[in-house]
Amino acid sequence: MNEAIEQQIASMVEPLVREKGLELVNVEYLKEGAHWYLRLYIDKDGGVDMDDCSTISHIVSEMLDQKNAIPQAYMLEVSSPGLERPLKKEEDFVRFQGSLVNVHTSSQFQGYKKFSGNLVGLINDEIVLEYNDERVAIPRTLVKKTHLALDF
Repeated sequence: MNEAIEQQIASMVEPLVREKGLELVNVEYLKEGAHWYLRLYIDKDGGVDMDDCSTISHIVSEMLDQKNAIPQAYMLEVSSPGLERPLKKEEDFVRFQGSLVNVHTSSQFQGYKKFSGNLVGLINDEIVLEYNDERVAIPRTLVKKTHLALDF
């Protein structure tokens, strides 16, 4: 149910976000304790600021209230995806080629559930990483989460 709501909200919100010159990176709808949260992650070249988040929050809140899109009470949060930005869309895998990423799988693949390496790209529906001059191609169907990693 949460994924369906996330997809529905994303399709409703993305044009509004794009109209403001921003990118909708991710939508999360989840329950934490007794409360439901709708989290929108937005970005733009150079990063977003508080004004961007506030603007999107007001526009989206008004639109969702009018459409009564979510059945129960929830808290809306709008923020930057942060330094460990998730990679979800095909364009993300092109844009961040060469970047250090972490890939988490839903089940073991080659004996592991977490992989780190430089992103080669998305090739034949596999996320290809390079680490220590070796490549690993992880089937996208096994991937639970892919995000940028910090390199200290």
